[in-house]
Amino acid sequence: MRAEPIAGRYERVEEIGAGGMGQVWRGYDSVLDREVAIKLIRPDAVHSVELADELAKRFRREARVTARIQHHGVPQVYDAVLDRSYERLYLVMEFVRGSALRSFIDPADPLPVTWAAAIAAQICTVLSHAHAVPVVHRDLKPDNVLITPDGTVKLLDFGIAAILRTDVTRLTATGSPIGSQHYMPPEQIQGGQITPQSDLYALGCVLHELLAGRRVFVAASGFELWRKHVLEPPPPLRTLRADVPAPIEELVLDLLAKAPEDRPADAYDVYDRLLPFLPLPGSTPTAAETPSGRMPDPTLVYRRPNSPRRRPEPAPVVPAQRTESVDPTLVPRTELRDAINAAVAQSSDLLDDERFAQAAEVLEQVIGSASAALGAESPRVLRLRSRRAAILVIGGDFRRALPEFDALTAAYTRTEGPTGENTLECLRQAAHCRAELGQATAALRQFRQVLTHVRAASGDVSATALDLRRNIAMLLLSEGNTAEAADELRPLHEDLCLVFGPEHEETQEVAEVLDRLRHSAG
Repeated sequence: MRAEPIAGRYERVEEIGAGGMGQVWRGYDSVLDREVAIKLIRPDAVHSVELADELAKRFRREARVTARIQHHGVPQVYDAVLDRSYERLYLVMEFVRGSALRSFIDPADPLPVTWAAAIAAQICTVLSHAHAVPVVHRDLKPDNVLITPDGTVKLLDFGIAAILRTDVTRLTATGSPIGSQHYMPPEQIQGGQITPQSDLYALGCVLHELLAGRRVFVAASGFELWRKHVLEPPPPLRTLRADVPAPIEELVLDLLAKAPEDRPADAYDVYDRLLPFLPLPGSTPTAAETPSGRMPDPTLVYRRPNSPRRRPEPAPVVPAQRTESVDPTLVPRTELRDAINAAVAQSSDLLDDERFAQAAEVLEQVIGSASAALGAESPRVLRLRSRRAAILVIGGDFRRALPEFDALTAAYTRTEGPTGENTLECLRQAAHCRAELGQATAALRQFRQVLTHVRAASGDVSATALDLRRNIAMLLLSEGNTAEAADELRPLHEDLCLVFGPEHEETQEVAEVLDRLRHSAG
């Protein structure tokens, strides 16, 4: 008997896989008459109606950000569906034919250098588009890389780790770690800030495995594996496989650097370093470049040229100019006021539906006329600009939000002074954007600047101060400054115990990070 359609439109045809998330089916969307992949979130991830609703909301938020990648190497996500019992969440995605990269990794027959380089270069192409959004994959591994019949790489499950919150290492009830530990960078193991450089470390693990036929580190226990990723240098590839070119070995070692800032700057740089090992357009593969297995040729996209997304030119920084307010008698006050109120109300409705991009656009349309009428730095206009920038952050569009918060910080500094409440909040939001974009050093400097003023005004244990202290500690971890991070986390944990109690979620999260630091140091 055929299973009942999901949401009345998605029909399951055949099961095609199962994994940590749950079952996966090939199916059909009966409304649009197209093949789809239907993924079931594992039942043990959904314990209640409330959790199912939270997962669905989290999914929709991540899917909207992921949809902006717009690259053929990223299967699109179409829908999230709760079944009638509110016990299961289904993800409906683009159906892609192909095989997991994992199935082609053989210790006895590692891939030719050109094939491994072509796979890594295709992954860089996808990451260059994703990181420009920015979207960080968080769970890059051979199981999430699909090779299609024409040799094209598809990177699966963008955002899924964030949806299920499996992008951080956690302990089971027995004290055993869970998560994709073999590909996690040190900052992810230690609970630090996840950035595009975290994906590059995972890419280094994958490239090492393709060339050596074995993982970078192996260990008898999860804790030992954590320790190796955090503390031990990776084995140079040429000690495992003599025909690996020295520049490839150097690239893999750079990708596997413990500190994010010591890794390549971005996916573009990695692609450029792989380029000498990719086949030329129009070339024919030699016998040495063709493995004995049945893997589709990933070099075809380079013999038929493909390239990453072009690196965007940095936009010129134009300091905000103070604009004199227009004579109120010349402004149609009632009409403008009504337009502003309508835009704010509409943006609130769109926010309730989590339509962040449209909510920001509605405000952007009224900001221009309000600025012309009232002045670019009038209090009302600055509030509108702050609201729009905050919506961009909520929607994960940190790249667009950052310059606006920088401009708002400068504007509020001129109108309210450097220690004004709005000035510090915009500076704090700018620091948050920089942290998300991987600009850890600048973010740390700004977070500390805000914390200095917050401490002076409201002490060390206000909600804002506690949040800033946690941000600073996590960024220190992401930079590999574990000793300094621990120095920040220990008093933070003590203060959280006093303010919220030892059983509070935030207190326990900090305690878990400290515990991981102790294990990795041991």
